[in-house]
Amino acid sequence: MLKITLKRSLIGSKKDQIATAHSLGLKRPGQVSVQPVNAATKGKIFKISHLIEVAEV
Repeated sequence: MLKITLKRSLIGSKKDQIATAHSLGLKRPGQVSVQPVNAATKGKIFKISHLIEVAEV
């Protein structure tokens, strides 16, 4: 499992990046989501890597 924390605001981000963050369950800075380790999650993390911090649980 991966613990994903939104570190930066989504204001000013592209619509697809905002949608990706929302699909991970992240809407506001400081919010944390726990996701399984799989290809889909890794692709989402890659897309918004500059906005998030990832740690393994």
